[in-house]
Amino acid sequence: MSASLYEIVELTNGDVVLQRADENGEPLVSIRFSAESLSFMRDGKFDVAKAMIEAGMEVAGDLADTPPEELSDDPESELYSERTLH
Repeated sequence: MSASLYEIVELTNGDVVLQRADENGEPLVSIRFSAESLSFMRDGKFDVAKAMIEAGMEVAGDLADTPPEELSDDPESELYSERTLH
């Protein structure tokens, strides 16, 4: 079994995306910054996007390792407090 390789790239429209390196399909994650946020980040846009993607992958990995019965909607639950529902 071969592992998928991922890459973080900036598209021509300025979005930063996570995609599989060996495919031309839709990006797995797309980040678009507002003009206001870009003015604060200056040249750090790619670094911020990379940190956001890494944090998201870490949480996704934690959730994937958590048995479904341990995922609770109880506000007192530790996992609940780490999630934000939109």
